[in-house]
Amino acid sequence: MATYHQLTQTIQNLLKDNHFWYETFEHEPVRTSEEAAQLRHGYTIEQGTKSLIVRVKPPGKKMFVMIVVPGNAKFDEQKVRTLYNSKDVRFATAEEVFQITDGVLPGGVPPLGNLFNLEVVVDPSVFNNEKIIFNAGDKSFSIAMKSTDYKTLVKPQIVTVI
Repeated sequence: MATYHQLTQTIQNLLKDNHFWYETFEHEPVRTSEEAAQLRHGYTIEQGTKSLIVRVKPPGKKMFVMIVVPGNAKFDEQKVRTLYNSKDVRFATAEEVFQITDGVLPGGVPPLGNLFNLEVVVDPSVFNNEKIIFNAGDKSFSIAMKSTDYKTLVKPQIVTVI
């Protein structure tokens, strides 16, 4: 078995401790949702989640938040600006992602922003699927779980952002 970021085991332990169903996949490294969907047999691109760390600037501050959308979607920048009353929304740089996630590279970030003290905003369409799948701390390791368990675990804001 390959050596993965410690977060992959942390997530599995969290799911086990909460008695949530999950399954894991080891695969070639992927960066995009399209690449991942081709390797995750039995799952569609819509079931894959994109975990996007973005910087917003509400009045008087700057902060990073996690936006989670289905693998085939893009978030609407204007909707995120409105949500945060922010004039500026931008993706976190690779270096910022690395710092925020304690060493996880872009493409390997799981949709569990609560593990990084990030506010998590999830588009409601993510919950159209009984199961979701995501890279779990590494671009070569994915975890699938039930979307209802994800909602329980993360307690995200559910807001239309696509």
